[in-house]
Amino acid sequence: MLKANNVTKRYGKVTACDNLSFELEDGSVTVLLGPNGAGKSTIMKAIMGFLRYEGQIEIGGYPNKSQQARRILGYIPELPALYPNLTVGEHLEFLARAYRLKNYKERSDELLKQFELLDKKKKFGDELSKGMQQKLNICLGLLTDPQLLLMDEPMIGLDPHAIKELKNTIDSMRSQGKTLLVSTHIIDSVDMLWDRTIIMQNGKIKANITRSELEEDGRTLEQLFFDVTEGIAQEAMSSAEEEQ
Repeated sequence: MLKANNVTKRYGKVTACDNLSFELEDGSVTVLLGPNGAGKSTIMKAIMGFLRYEGQIEIGGYPNKSQQARRILGYIPELPALYPNLTVGEHLEFLARAYRLKNYKERSDELLKQFELLDKKKKFGDELSKGMQQKLNICLGLLTDPQLLLMDEPMIGLDPHAIKELKNTIDSMRSQGKTLLVSTHIIDSVDMLWDRTIIMQNGKIKANITRSELEEDGRTLEQLFFDVTEGIAQEAMSSAEEEQ
């Protein structure tokens, strides 16, 4: 469903993504892990076509910036970008019209009910709490029923009910053969959801492993994460000491 080949993104002298290559299988959930500043959000935005970059990204066999790819791609950003003068219902209607969705109102109400926003349908975006804004953010990402869904720190600010519903939605989408890429630095929030994990640090992929491969290795996801990220830090410290 998603192929990234030799993707590099630089901001001046800083390389945020350094020659990244990976592939996501249909009907799978991939967790993108890494400490702050690892390059997770940058590669997500590159996949969405928000950034210029070197390399190639394909979605469903199409270039990621093509119209065909955009039709099957969904995105839930880390920070909700809501319009203060639109109500909750109008946000969903605006998106539905932009994507030329038909018979969207029933699905819209189902999502609002699922995430406990149906009674907030007439409230404006700036009247919502941060948690409610994030729930609306999720509803907007799910409305188009994408074949590939990217989620950047989706569980931050959610209450327990919303977290449960989001996890149920992720399981349901996977069972329907859809592909998900979930970026986070909170390992506990995704520990039971993933089929593959990609761990990044300093703009590079340091691990790309399936759940079954990790189970055969005998480590937990948390152990793998710290072995990879802290091991790199220890190597850097040792190299610096040797140079001195």
